[in-house]
Amino acid sequence: MRLTTAQALVAWLVAQRSATLDGVEVPLFPAVFAIFGHGNVLGLGTALEERRDEIPVWRGHTEEGMALAAVGLAKAANRRQVGIATSSIGPGALNMVTAAGVAHANRLPLLLLPGDTFVSRAPDPVLQQVENYGDPTSTVNDAFRPVSRYFDRITRPEQLIATLPQVARVLTDPADAGPVTLALPQDVQAEVYDFPDALFDTIVHHVPRPRPDRRSVAAAAEVLRSAKRPLLVLGGGVRYSGAGERALEFAQRHGIPITETTAGRTLVPHDHSLYAGPLGVTGAASANALAAAADVVLAVGTRLQDFTTASWTVFSPNVRLVHINAARFDAVKHGALAVVGDADATLVDLAPDLKGWRVDADWTAQALTVRADWDAHIDKLRTPTSGPPSYAQLVGIVNDLSGPTDYVMTASGGLPGELVGGWRAAGGNPTMDVEYGFSCMGYELAGAWGAAMAHTEGLVTTMLGDGSYLMLNSELFSAAFAGHPMVAVVCDNDGYAVIARLQEGQGGAPFNNFYANCRTQHATPPRVDFAAHAKALGCVVFTASELTEFADAYARARTAAIVERRPAVIVVRTQPSSWTEAGAWWEVGVPQHLSGREGYDESKPRQLRVARRG
Repeated sequence: MRLTTAQALVAWLVAQRSATLDGVEVPLFPAVFAIFGHGNVLGLGTALEERRDEIPVWRGHTEEGMALAAVGLAKAANRRQVGIATSSIGPGALNMVTAAGVAHANRLPLLLLPGDTFVSRAPDPVLQQVENYGDPTSTVNDAFRPVSRYFDRITRPEQLIATLPQVARVLTDPADAGPVTLALPQDVQAEVYDFPDALFDTIVHHVPRPRPDRRSVAAAAEVLRSAKRPLLVLGGGVRYSGAGERALEFAQRHGIPITETTAGRTLVPHDHSLYAGPLGVTGAASANALAAAADVVLAVGTRLQDFTTASWTVFSPNVRLVHINAARFDAVKHGALAVVGDADATLVDLAPDLKGWRVDADWTAQALTVRADWDAHIDKLRTPTSGPPSYAQLVGIVNDLSGPTDYVMTASGGLPGELVGGWRAAGGNPTMDVEYGFSCMGYELAGAWGAAMAHTEGLVTTMLGDGSYLMLNSELFSAAFAGHPMVAVVCDNDGYAVIARLQEGQGGAPFNNFYANCRTQHATPPRVDFAAHAKALGCVVFTASELTEFADAYARARTAAIVERRPAVIVVRTQPSSWTEAGAWWEVGVPQHLSGREGYDESKPRQLRVARRG
């Protein structure tokens, strides 16, 4: 088949299919987010236009935002579909590096196709080219290397034949999933080559189910059988494996209390008798209490990030850690007994070795007991008050008015702690995306655009602060223009409140976070009219200043978003210093002269460095 490099790439993309967790066949690449420039408009742009009915192309308004939308799409699709983002060379390409970092940190597939400078070097330096004095083969796209699971620069058309199978491998492999960058020099995009027809055969990518080594399963079962107070920790890998139901059955059979990580949130119904709540700094005091008492922790599909482990102080220093993970890199962390395999397949393989074993009923009952205390705490935080509402109160209303298939999102500031710690899930299907791997301000709006494309069985609601809104809001217009409904709750508390909380809570002086503590030459500084701004971006807009107004506004916003097929934005003034606290420690660098250093010195020795094996 005689095609340009760009035409061949697009033809291959169209030929890739994916089987969802339910076995439904769908396109592996359901959407391309594009901003064209001289580095990609004629080569890749022309090839995409020729196949526009087979692979939808959506115009973005910032390269970072559209690439974050692709990440949000992949998360909402449980990694069974992959978003693509393409840009021109130079600044357009570099704007996507942050999104690559988000995808890499969160183990989410993302295909980036940045344009690149001429391989021939004939017109160098071209517009937007950064010349490296000592290495003419280097371009700004090399900045993608540290944040890509797979990177290639296509300098000959036939290189696609060797690299495209690797692209598919990384994007669909549960252990290696992450961003792939194919840098496309603009002269090579237009070169013609006789590609083999077989390259464009349809391929359906199924969920890989790597099974664990039999010896590791037997060793894990031996450790679990010796446990008096085991705890089950469910992470994002359980979600992507579709193993939520299997994990609940496993816990029920053996009477093991359950907790969730941030990425595993909403796998477990809130009212499940074994559910102790979410784990860690942004989790629940109930789950943290059981973690401190547990003698064996069975972690399934989690990176065990610092917010989940309270910087590795949430567990007992004598805990034994068994870690089921598709990625050996994660499974071996902190001296865990590593069981490398798919979450669902491994739980199946573990079952025969644990037949007849069950935890003491008193320990099993602790989950319900401690969670009842946490529920009472959240109920108190949600109780209506006069004046600007708190985050917890807003989350309570969104939670109450959302259906079991609706989807809620956030990423940065104080809202992750409110959603992770306070949300009460129906369970069954994953319905939450808290991007707290990279915690990227601005993901809330851009990622919601992508999520709205993938999560069509319910409404997407994203919650964010004024800081995140100002950081990246262009994709609100992208979603409005494209016709993708969602609801955005913009909480205005006059600054970067959660960082001010950290700063002042550790003894630092209030500085450069709340607007009241920022340098200005105005006696009365200007304020942002978020409602007017969102309206100018094509959104339906509502405002609220107190709780009952917000409840009414959110109900109306849900209807408006669906009926008008565009984002509905609610702007609400919120309390700047009311938080849901789980009582866990988080390690940050505290200078000796600040008051918070005393707490640091007290907590630091409690960190678990290597778990016990015997």
